[in-house]
Amino acid sequence: MTAETSQTLDRGLRVLKLLADTDHGLTVTELSNKLGVNRTVVYRLLATLEQHALVRRDLGGRARVGLGVLRLGRQVHPLVREAALPALRSLAEDIGATAHLTLVDGSDALAVAVVEPTWTDYHVAYRAGFRHSLDRGAAGRAILTARQKTADHPGYTLTQGELEAGACGAAAPLLGVSGVEGSVGVVMLADAVPERVGPRVLDAAREVADALR
Repeated sequence: MTAETSQTLDRGLRVLKLLADTDHGLTVTELSNKLGVNRTVVYRLLATLEQHALVRRDLGGRARVGLGVLRLGRQVHPLVREAALPALRSLAEDIGATAHLTLVDGSDALAVAVVEPTWTDYHVAYRAGFRHSLDRGAAGRAILTARQKTADHPGYTLTQGELEAGACGAAAPLLGVSGVEGSVGVVMLADAVPERVGPRVLDAAREVADALR
């Protein structure tokens, strides 16, 4: 901590991060131990966060992330979309395929930004707001592969006909962006993904990640 930072705010944010990392919530004692502060401080932090609906406590006294976090989260998508658009435009024009940024939304993959190429005679129509399960399509599979941290993986994922017959896709995960889990990819009408597309998608994912840091 420095003179310009707030210790109380720092502790409150640490509480939210700890609760976000658990599916079962944490007790006051558990939070006290993890934060290295006494229980009275934790009670005050939780009471303040509850007032803003950022934390809720169940009947057993375990604290969990509150629904107020969702309202804040909805404002993240436009910011992420804006930061990603330059790299997506470049990717779409270079490959001649529809480029997209996809984020995790619960158990689904949610397209939050889509850019279609301007010079092609035809391309796949893909709209922001389109969602599908994480285990189908290149966008979702790239995210799941990143979670597994497979050492010998090329860094991008290719799929064929999983979401639409006759369409194939390539996607690479966003890496090193705190609080954001997603992927950048393209979808095209082809029998197979051309060899250069995977590495190009990987570069675009890195560009988007850099823009979000």
